[in-house]
Amino acid sequence: MLNQEKIFRAPGGVSLRVPQPNINATVAQNILLSVEYSCRGVATIEWKHVSSRGTTKIVEWKSRNYVNISTVYKDRVTIFENGSIQLLNVGVRDAGYYFVTVTEEYGTNIYGTIVVNVYEIIYEDLHFVAVFFAFLTGVSAILICCMWLCNKSLHLFQKKTHKLTASTTEEIELETIEC
Repeated sequence: MLNQEKIFRAPGGVSLRVPQPNINATVAQNILLSVEYSCRGVATIEWKHVSSRGTTKIVEWKSRNYVNISTVYKDRVTIFENGSIQLLNVGVRDAGYYFVTVTEEYGTNIYGTIVVNVYEIIYEDLHFVAVFFAFLTGVSAILICCMWLCNKSLHLFQKKTHKLTASTTEEIELETIEC
């Protein structure tokens, strides 16, 4: 599915560009929630995460001023001057909607949304290969044992046949001498 860029404009000259409104990630990956805003004055940027677990404020900052990062995201978020944030080491719990609000100092707001899907890496294929390899190893061990038993049986049979042939030859030789 192709991500289509979204551009939001509000009266008063505030605009917000969301180049990638849908993000698919795997567990432990770092993701960039990329936006670009423009306004005439100083803006306040706020990011929130909304999921089935509820709404969590991630970060809020005023350009060239203060930064307020939630304790839950303290070591996992990096902010950028253009309004973007990077989440480090995402987990399944990070899936959901991310709302960014840009508020101009004159009171004009603009909102953007990014949907994040986080998938777990499933090793079913690797598990299947491991089980199949174990099965083949077991079958080959059984076949090797069968071949060894067949070889031993063949040697025993050849020894008995050789003894029978030798004793029959001796009897024939003894009979001929007695006559």
